[in-house]
Amino acid sequence: MPTIYTKDPLRAAVEGASGGKITVLYTEKGQPSHMYVMSAFNLEDVNPDLGTGVDPMFKVGGQTKTERFLGAYPGVLMNGELISLPGMPPQNYITHDAALNAARANGAGWGLMTNNDWSGVARWCRKNGFVPRGNTNYGRSSDATFETGVRADGQLPGVASGIARTLSGSGPASWRHDGTHAGISDLVGNVWEWAPGLRLMDGEIQVIADNNAALSSIDLSAASSEWRAIDGDTGALVMPGAANAVKIASSGTANYTLVVGSGSALEGMTNPGTTPVSAAAIKTLKLYGIYPEALDLDGDGIYYNLEGERVPRRGGSWSDGDRAGVSAVVLNSPPSSTSRDFGARPAFSL
Repeated sequence: MPTIYTKDPLRAAVEGASGGKITVLYTEKGQPSHMYVMSAFNLEDVNPDLGTGVDPMFKVGGQTKTERFLGAYPGVLMNGELISLPGMPPQNYITHDAALNAARANGAGWGLMTNNDWSGVARWCRKNGFVPRGNTNYGRSSDATFETGVRADGQLPGVASGIARTLSGSGPASWRHDGTHAGISDLVGNVWEWAPGLRLMDGEIQVIADNNAALSSIDLSAASSEWRAIDGDTGALVMPGAANAVKIASSGTANYTLVVGSGSALEGMTNPGTTPVSAAAIKTLKLYGIYPEALDLDGDGIYYNLEGERVPRRGGSWSDGDRAGVSAVVLNSPPSSTSRDFGARPAFSL
């Protein structure tokens, strides 16, 4: 097994060019993966309404991590492993389970960038006053069409045909999470990325506690005993199917049920139940990125299907326009689904 911290010219060059924000980790097969080093931060420093202490993205398996290594670029499948490399067409046509297995094949500590990773990064972005754009209009940004990347299919930006992925990292600094070329690239648009740790089960919102979905060994299957619902009164994590479990619907006033139209803006979610979801439960939902933390999320969308198990993808694709965004979430597909705009991103914790 190779040492992930091998001192070599590639790692030295990447760290030097990024000021140490991006490093290179090595997989079980010795493949390099470019990883952004996300240092731990506290909730009170990014959104004090959500509580105090370290953000849940850094709570993994009962331990508090001082950092999370997140793919600096969307993942690409190479030699059975999911790695992060610049200048590559992001992986597509990959199922949730295939992406998860490929990321875990990188070695101990590896997995996918989780739902809680996405939620934490989104919080960090809003607090730091910069929300990234990306490839949301066939190779260009729908919000700033002069911002373009290099399309992998060879077509020009804005040509509304083809598989309009842009090569990872080929867009401007505004397509990075911190507005610099040393940030995380392509979180917005390009391909929807599988993000385990959240699901809908027949319309009931269920989560994996903290960021335990990042554990290499955790069971994320439909029948896993790790899944928990959210109590609409207390906000506590409870067993699936509990009487007060929070659900989503497109209309109505059912108890503990949030209402928003599939395909609409997440910020338009309402809480009209005869017995509404409590403030404590809303806080829990915000921590897991399934309730809007801000009044203006730039139209970032929510899509869902209320039948059976539906697992999340985050970020948007090349054709989603305003509905793409760092807070955008899709919960309309089972883990076995695949499409030309389904991708994923590796992550790692010591």
